[in-house]
Amino acid sequence: MLIKAFEEKEIAPGGMKAAALGGREVVVCNYGGTFYAVERACGHANARLERGALTGWILTCPLHYAQFDIRSGEALSGPAPKAPDSKHADPADPAHKTRSLKTWPVKLENGAVFVDIP
Repeated sequence: MLIKAFEEKEIAPGGMKAAALGGREVVVCNYGGTFYAVERACGHANARLERGALTGWILTCPLHYAQFDIRSGEALSGPAPKAPDSKHADPADPAHKTRSLKTWPVKLENGAVFVDIP
C-alpha cells in the first residue's frame, strides 16, 4: 500500500527524514533526487539512522559508524572498533553482528514521496 511520507521539497539532496508509516519506522533518503526508504533502526544497535550521515548512497550510523547501502539495505561494514585504551565493550566484536536493513519501494507523484508498505 502506497503511503504518503513527505513532500519532495522537505528532503534536500543528501538529506534524510524519519517517519512512522503503516506501523513501520522508516527513514526516507534523497540521493541526488532519487528517494529511498530504509528501516529507521540500525542493524547493529538500533540507533536512529536519520541522525547519521548520508554520503552518496552510503548511510553511516551515528552510534558506532556501521554503514549501509540505501539502495539495497545491505550492511557494508560493521561498527567501528573501540579505541585500544577504551574500557568499554568493543562494538565491533563479532558477537555484535550488523544485519542489513529492510527497504521499501518509493514512488514520486505530484511532488510527493510515497513509500510502498505492505
